[in-house]
Amino acid sequence: MLKLKMKKCVYCKQEIKDDRAVDVCDKCGVGVWGERMFKAIIENMGNAREKGDLFQGLVNEDLQKSLQEKNFNSIKIK
Repeated sequence: MLKLKMKKCVYCKQEIKDDRAVDVCDKCGVGVWGERMFKAIIENMGNAREKGDLFQGLVNEDLQKSLQEKNFNSIKIK
């Protein structure tokens, strides 16, 4: 069984228990952006990740192939 590393908030280092696309806890997110904006950020980043628009940490052959399929040939990954 693969054990995933628990994500931590970039501001306060508290563990983030859900699988959100943003590494910011609720308390810090609301404190930085406000409740409505933070909710919109979480929702929009989650939607972008589901569509495959976020490639954070995926610099490998699969990403290169995916970028080529989407005609992003000008992007070179070393």
